[in-house]
Amino acid sequence: MSQIGALSLLPAASTLAANTEEKNHFVVGPYLQNIGPDEVTVMWITSKNCFSWVEYGEGNYAIHKAFAYNNGLIEANNRIHKITITNLKPGVSHKYKIVSTEITGYKNSKVEFGETITGALLGFKTPAINEDEVKLVIFNDIHDRPQIIPQLLYRHGYTGNTRDYDFVVFNGDCFDWLTDEQQLVDHLLKPTTDIFSNEFPFILTQGNHECRGSFSRHIPEYFAYPDNKFYYTFTRGPIRFVILDSGEDKADDSIEYGGLAAFDQYREVQAKWLEKEIASDEFKKADFRVVLIHISPYHSGDWHGTLHCQKVFGPLLNKAKIDIQISGHTHRYMTHDADATHNYPIVIGGGPLEGNRTLIKLRANKKELNLKMVRDDGEVVGKYSIPKKNR
Repeated sequence: MSQIGALSLLPAASTLAANTEEKNHFVVGPYLQNIGPDEVTVMWITSKNCFSWVEYGEGNYAIHKAFAYNNGLIEANNRIHKITITNLKPGVSHKYKIVSTEITGYKNSKVEFGETITGALLGFKTPAINEDEVKLVIFNDIHDRPQIIPQLLYRHGYTGNTRDYDFVVFNGDCFDWLTDEQQLVDHLLKPTTDIFSNEFPFILTQGNHECRGSFSRHIPEYFAYPDNKFYYTFTRGPIRFVILDSGEDKADDSIEYGGLAAFDQYREVQAKWLEKEIASDEFKKADFRVVLIHISPYHSGDWHGTLHCQKVFGPLLNKAKIDIQISGHTHRYMTHDADATHNYPIVIGGGPLEGNRTLIKLRANKKELNLKMVRDDGEVVGKYSIPKKNR
């Protein structure tokens, strides 16, 4: 899903610029991205520019060292750290810790280093190859209400003391509009690391509100997207996941964007990519096929973005014979059985106000896929059990 030597991008000017007298510290992290049978990406942010690495190993010992490099140069003198550990053993528990050494300056070709800071020893487990079962939970439309994350996870993300997820999805609109790094940290990254993301990874799909705000173009710097794109696929257990980016709900010439939007063209490019994906062996051989997209092409109103998604994605998703599509956007939780317009069920999560917030729980083995949508008060407001099809 990711590649060795993943580039740690230099951040834009940030509202988190540290006072020169302040000691270097971890702003947030670590948090995990893109875990696969033989790799995982570890990310974190420091208050000052650093050279950083990850110490890791199987069992209880972190005896190996991984760093990111680009064109022969080790990534350094940056605050956002994105390091992919490769050649891991599938289905094995690992320990790891993050380490960052401040870079205080340069004297000609000589690098001057400052204090080294080290994170706690943490753990993760790589998924087994062809694992029999996968489980995940899905949020949507949090809209700058980070308290929703612990409230729903602690209430409904566990069975007894056992987590009901291998990873977590935020299916768009975590923010109203994004203005700076501090908002990204406080409203998403910090709440996830407080609960799970230093041991279990998460995915952020782009919603229409992630497209808005002065900081929106910097989002990819803080996450590990395959090929640095918001649309991609991966297989986990018996499920082939297809992540689509529905883009904005407004037309490209909407005054809000000042002529700086090209979502129609972007969705058309995705459609061509999707056509290739549904023809691939990985897609065809999957036991189940699940689509995650913030704005559903159906049952999401008649704004321009919805109708364009319907035009470019709708025929392909019907052709693909997907098992289920999971969306948000409308703020009204709803399930829609297959009908004459879409030959697969659609689940739309609710939010963000109390009484309308939902957590979608998805679990699949090689015989059956089960989905349950739970309202914040514990009421089950949507449910599907889908047996494996003979395609």
